[in-house]
Amino acid sequence: MTIRVLVVDDQELIRAGFAALVGAAPDMEVVGEADDGAAAIEIARRERPDVVLIDIRMPGMDGIAATEVIAADPDLADVKVIVLTTFEMDEYVVAALRAGASGFLGKGVRPAALLDGIRTVAGGDSLLSPKATRSLIAQVLDQHAAPVVDGEAFAHLTPREREIVELVARGLSNDEIAAQLYLSPLTAKTHVNRSMMKLGARDRAQLVVFAYQSGLAKG
Repeated sequence: MTIRVLVVDDQELIRAGFAALVGAAPDMEVVGEADDGAAAIEIARRERPDVVLIDIRMPGMDGIAATEVIAADPDLADVKVIVLTTFEMDEYVVAALRAGASGFLGKGVRPAALLDGIRTVAGGDSLLSPKATRSLIAQVLDQHAAPVVDGEAFAHLTPREREIVELVARGLSNDEIAAQLYLSPLTAKTHVNRSMMKLGARDRAQLVVFAYQSGLAKG
């Protein structure tokens, strides 16, 4: 299956570079380019890409605002967003994750890592493995974020699901969770998916945000 990607960046040279890289991948195609958030939303609604690769800081509507609109649109429920940032430890990254992004990548990312990140997000996973990401989420959510999910929703999780959500929030992959809890990777994935469904989490990234905001996970 070909992964359809929308590339959004106000700097034409950077945007063209990312588009060329994505377009050269045998399993991807660029379905549009935009230089601000408003244009990105318009193209996303028209083209329904699998992944939107979007810069955070842009004049006009920025990447955070655009991500929030895309994530809130039920017609774009299958569209995943990866935000791009110049600095990995960027305070706007958490705002983007809270808005519904599936993760972030630094603009200095290696080409292979960028393509792998797009594949990861298109497959329903999130880009939350780096320690810096987990630390950033823990710090900023602890200081500033109000809960965006009803705390009682966590009461509907089984003890095993709560345990697994905690491990997801620590950045463990399904395989790592399976190894730690002596489960099969498929069983671990099933528990993660059920937890997301019960909490109304769009993906693993939002599941991590919910876990920190509820107090289930600690920084």
